[in-house]
Amino acid sequence: MAPRILLARHGQTEWSLSGKHTGRTDIPLLDEGRRGAKLLGERLHRAPWNALPGVEVRTSPLVRAKETCELAGFGERATDWDALVEFDYGDYEGMTPAEIKARRPGWLIWRDGVPGGETLAEVGARADEVVAWACSADRDVLVFAHGHILRVIAARWLGYDVAFAARIRLDPTSLSTLGWAYGEPAIERWNDTGHLG
Repeated sequence: MAPRILLARHGQTEWSLSGKHTGRTDIPLLDEGRRGAKLLGERLHRAPWNALPGVEVRTSPLVRAKETCELAGFGERATDWDALVEFDYGDYEGMTPAEIKARRPGWLIWRDGVPGGETLAEVGARADEVVAWACSADRDVLVFAHGHILRVIAARWLGYDVAFAARIRLDPTSLSTLGWAYGEPAIERWNDTGHLG
């Protein structure tokens, strides 16, 4: 069986709710985020996933991802991995897109990057590391991480440049699956929040 990556974005935080870029700032989940994480876990413990036996689980070490992983019922199986931390937004940490564009009109992170933080190439290299790990054995993997790094992982899984991540939105506490179609990398499920309804 060809390996797949199941992507779980962390639950809602104060900054994700307000649209602030939350890179390395360690912000906890809101009550809504904790509720969503539990609902995601309930979904993954029912058919057809049945608690994902045999799946290797890794999580970003940041509290919002780790707490989502734990509340979803995968904390004891998870290994922290720095490759899954969010984009380092540098000087733009804690700012909304509108605040950044007031300083830098026309700015787009996927084209222009961030001053004082990670380059797009550096984020892409981390995503490539995750993709290589996922493809290294015949088993599925489940990762708990953050919106932008998960979007970059998807872009790199598909063989696209990091800039492709601009075209694939990802909501808090969503579930996505990167798999295969006709022997080629494909998106099987994307930004699925059905468990929150």
